[in-house]
Amino acid sequence: MPLPDRVLMGPGPCNPYPEAVEALARPMLGHLDPAFVDILDDTCARLRTVFRTGNAMTLPISGTGSAGMEAAFVNLVEPGDPVVIGVNGVFGGRMCDVAARCGAEVVRVDVPWGRPVEPDRLLEAHPAPKLIAVVHAETSTGVRSDIAPLGARKGDALLLVDCVTSLGGVEVDVDGWGVDIAYAGTQKCLGVAPGLAPLTLSDRARDRLVPRCPSWYLDLRMIGQYTGPATGPRVYHHTAPVSMIMSLHAALGAILDEGLDGAIARHAECGQLLHEGLVDLGLELFAADGHRLPDLTTVLVPDGVDDAKVRSTLLERFGIEIGGGLGDYAGKMWRIGCMGHTARPRNVTLVLGALAEVMD
Repeated sequence: MPLPDRVLMGPGPCNPYPEAVEALARPMLGHLDPAFVDILDDTCARLRTVFRTGNAMTLPISGTGSAGMEAAFVNLVEPGDPVVIGVNGVFGGRMCDVAARCGAEVVRVDVPWGRPVEPDRLLEAHPAPKLIAVVHAETSTGVRSDIAPLGARKGDALLLVDCVTSLGGVEVDVDGWGVDIAYAGTQKCLGVAPGLAPLTLSDRARDRLVPRCPSWYLDLRMIGQYTGPATGPRVYHHTAPVSMIMSLHAALGAILDEGLDGAIARHAECGQLLHEGLVDLGLELFAADGHRLPDLTTVLVPDGVDDAKVRSTLLERFGIEIGGGLGDYAGKMWRIGCMGHTARPRNVTLVLGALAEVMD
């Protein structure tokens, strides 16, 4: 059955880099084949570059971004541990759910949607938390929160950061910001199909891994032994998603060939063009000025405009997918992604022209 050709400008998967697509069609290798092991090692090295870290434990978790979130919490949080979590959208709330399932004493710091999480509020929420967690780029609101002040003042706490919508398209500096645990997803700025969650842990975090992870599949003590010589002798853990890792390896190569700073600048340029174009159409940007993501733009649906009709017309007539709002903003917001290979000025021009025609 033939599938339609789409320009993916929603908050979910972007159009992947061509190199990532081509890699999926390469001959299959066994997950213990020395040739694949070399690709896996190089993938982890490339991830260190993109995360801007020297962390030995840097690897792709088998699963989407939420698997990275769960792997972080189940390996570091035990029942009764105080965990401070900033919530300014859906994914901060998901962190609270995952931490609560680990038995944590969750200290939730709520911030109005559209606003960044204030570092002072997180730092003052508990006198001695085991973990401070925050979403760097909130997918549900298009807001970027500042991370460096948290790393500078975290004290004995571990700092966990969700970089799902920022890694590869927005500046992320794990070591420079003092981040102990960070995870991302492949389907956004990294320009790969959904299916992997890049994860990195500092030595400080590795020293505090729980004695017995409640998840067998996501147990980093076992996965770490499988994913590279820097983390210990190789032992079998689970069958790696070979083709997905080969695809990630290729996409990271495309980003590094462009230059990480160049990829970030390209996302910034496209975000600025999109923000300005939406305002010129008379639309109201949702995220707070100064904290708007370049790669995921949120805009309020004008009064009298049918949200579902606009999005379905864009999809059916122009082959353009944009996302709708979540929670209280369902039917009231559009979320327009400009990520990975999709982050090109021509796509910005395309979506702005199509929106203008549909709303006319």
